Amino acid sequence: MGVDYYKVLEVERSASDDDMKKAYRKLAMKWHPDKNPNNKKEAEAKFKQISEAYDVLSDPQKRAVFDQYGEEGLKGQVPPPSGSSFFSSAAAGGGGDGPNMFHFNPRSADDIFAEFFGFSSLFGGMGDGGAGGGFRGASRFPGAGGGMFGEHFSGSSFRGGEGASMMHPPRPQKAAAIENRLPCSLEDLYKGTTKKMKISREISDMSGKTMPVEEILTIDIKPGWKKGTKITFPEKGNEAPHIIPADIVFIVDEKPHDVFTREGNDLIATQKISLLEALTGYTVQITTLDGRSLTIPVSSVIYPGYEEVVPKEGMPIPKDPTKRGNMKIKFNIKFPTRLTAEQKTGLKKLLAQ
Repeated sequence: MGVDYYKVLEVERSASDDDMKKAYRKLAMKWHPDKNPNNKKEAEAKFKQISEAYDVLSDPQKRAVFDQYGEEGLKGQVPPPSGSSFFSSAAAGGGGDGPNMFHFNPRSADDIFAEFFGFSSLFGGMGDGGAGGGFRGASRFPGAGGGMFGEHFSGSSFRGGEGASMMHPPRPQKAAAIENRLPCSLEDLYKGTTKKMKISREISDMSGKTMPVEEILTIDIKPGWKKGTKITFPEKGNEAPHIIPADIVFIVDEKPHDVFTREGNDLIATQKISLLEALTGYTVQITTLDGRSLTIPVSSVIYPGYEEVVPKEGMPIPKDPTKRGNMKIKFNIKFPTRLTAEQKTGLKKLLAQ
């Protein structure tokens, strides 16, 4: 009975490509020989088997052969049925004993590891276990705590076949984004504007020597942009060897306004009025963010919590600046603190009608 690669990877037979990748990532990390120095022989065997299982199941053609004929059929240990389209040396990519034999040659486990994670696993090839030189030196895997496994590994004693993997140069890491507040007035965000920001940064020449420079970044503020909008200038941070420069990010912030506050796409203005004006009528005079004067008569009785809505006089809507939110006028009614007996009598007569 051959090996069941699905059980090795701990996945269902219906597993997707993403399921295979997740399973391999988890198990390769768990059984990496450098992660198991006290149980290295078992770890090496499991690591090789996990890699072989992933190599087969991540390849549609190999997986199809395995699903139909199992490990024995995949490795040419079972005579294929006549006329099988799967069993051909050309399709298998290996030398054959005949046109009807499928030969599967397992790839090196560390090559699969390096291909998957993007860097070398830094230990000897998974050959037949002959005497071979394990690598000397130290490796640092990127990840939490400075390493893939959260630690440094040095002087690996793993012995594999002849020809240990060459160490791949580390991939450059990108520096963390640099964020800056970009204060904007409501007028800026209503009409749109252009801001120019001067930055100082270091750049490097061909020799790696760095020098300070100043640059002007131009930011086009679009009508209707909101607080929190981000404008990114890719890789405008300092240059340094083996580092991808950071992105510079400007984050829109709204300056306080004397008249308006913003709620989404609406503008809110509050008017202070007397009780007499609230009861008898009031005319609002207000200047818009683009400088127009609006006269808004309010004939209704104004009560606490009342709002006068002026359609389409709010902020532009970013996705369609031809459309706008509303202007909402709220009222702060000043009530009298004292009334004379005569005034109270007059109000009773008036309000009783």
